[in-house]
Amino acid sequence: MNDDLFTPLSIRGTTIRNRVMVSPMCQYSCEDDGLATDWHEVHLGSRATGGAGIVMAEATAVEPRGRISPNDLGIWSDDHAEALAPVAEFVADRGATPAIQLAHAGRKASKTRPWEGSEPLQPDEGGWETLAPSAIPYPYDDDPPETREMDRDDIAAFVDDFRTAAERALDAGFEIAEVHAAHGYLLHEFLSPVTNRREDAYGGDFEGRTRLAREVTAAVREVWPDDLPVFVRVSASDWLDDRESWTVEDTARLAPLLADAGADLIDVSSGGIHPDQEIPSAGPNYQVPYAERVGENTDALVGAVGGITEPAQADALIRNGRADLAIVGREHLRDPYFALHAAEALGALDRVDVPVQYRRAFE
Repeated sequence: MNDDLFTPLSIRGTTIRNRVMVSPMCQYSCEDDGLATDWHEVHLGSRATGGAGIVMAEATAVEPRGRISPNDLGIWSDDHAEALAPVAEFVADRGATPAIQLAHAGRKASKTRPWEGSEPLQPDEGGWETLAPSAIPYPYDDDPPETREMDRDDIAAFVDDFRTAAERALDAGFEIAEVHAAHGYLLHEFLSPVTNRREDAYGGDFEGRTRLAREVTAAVREVWPDDLPVFVRVSASDWLDDRESWTVEDTARLAPLLADAGADLIDVSSGGIHPDQEIPSAGPNYQVPYAERVGENTDALVGAVGGITEPAQADALIRNGRADLAIVGREHLRDPYFALHAAEALGALDRVDVPVQYRRAFE
């Protein structure tokens, strides 16, 4: 019998109750220097109540300069871990696996929230200097914050920030750590020749540009328990076919190296490095072929994200072996109970944990 959307997934010593994952989606809702609030507990807790197998917290900055906006979630101190602990506890109590995405925004940091225009912030406006592999600021229409090329001390500190953030995430109760190496943020900036013009060991050829992603993955794996999974999110393509850029074939080549460094699952997304990107199509399953190509080249598990909105569609991804996880983003914003509704639509309600408080709605 083939696996389906509600077949449990075992990774290392962790059993995930089904193949639905809530994609990490920034909420830009911190009020005090990166500390989680009631919003995060309700937002993530409701998706766990709604039946998802994995509920992943949004991109969580490993140091203050790693935030996209001043209102982003952080985990650079014990206070941040303490604020996140009730979130992880509630998610786990509801039967979902609590997960967290560890991130650094690089040159895309220091800007206003999306509903405030995503405008670059200068230091006198509450912003900060941004870091990047090369001193190439993100090409905003308006004046971007100053972007500084990272030196070797910065790089060493960066790896240590991820290692320490993983330790804090574990203390907070998270069971999956995901390294964010996608969407034009700092690790993706090192991968892509569009943004990495370095001539040292962290630039130049494929080996140099992928070195930091491999080192960060290994650092997280080093402190993460052997029975708990590590994921890595990647952008499979820069969508810049008319210039030298990061491609799907590069990602397929990187995937087994990330697995060697300790990644158990590759979370395959795409884009974000430059505003000139040309997305071929943003329709249903538009990134699934990228996940399939990555899966062909690695023994690691693969998650597919992008345009997954319907129960039968998500189920087919698993049944047909196109991915090991259906990673659902915007549909979870529209419907926190997507997994329960999917189980109902697919005739699988007897295989999910409907909260006793809600069962009369499914009888």
